[in-house]
Amino acid sequence: MAAGWTPEQPGRAPAGGAQSSRTVVDAGRLWAGGLATAVIAALIAVVGIVLARGVFDVAVLAPHRAGTWGDADTVTYAVGAFVFALLATGVIHLLLLATPSPYTFFGWIMALCTLVGIISPFATTAELASQVSTAVINAFIGTAVWSLTASSAHRSSRRGWA
Repeated sequence: MAAGWTPEQPGRAPAGGAQSSRTVVDAGRLWAGGLATAVIAALIAVVGIVLARGVFDVAVLAPHRAGTWGDADTVTYAVGAFVFALLATGVIHLLLLATPSPYTFFGWIMALCTLVGIISPFATTAELASQVSTAVINAFIGTAVWSLTASSAHRSSRRGWA
């Protein structure tokens, strides 16, 4: 350990070291977590659709003529959730490397994306039950992706001295 620096003094650079800190990201671990999150998001979509359609007999997606969701089906919805999680992983990776407060920015981005997912079904002409069921599924997907991606990022990064 360098003289003049101890772990109890996180604000000080090691003696003779650079004066700026940077985030070190274990990309393999981050993206493994992102892939696991993507699988979970896709499964949430499938479980939500099965629950809404199979148990409550409520259509989840807006009819083709409604426009916002088009003629999306269960596979499309699950793939969309999967891709959303991978995009979230890419965003947090970029934020970790390039911004001063990556988790704050990520929180805002995810909150707004989740809000769009919750509100968008209500922009269709689908029945209220369909709008609500789709909004609830989107809320679960957004919340899961947000929390799991942030958790993976915390465990895959650390502050280091440049």
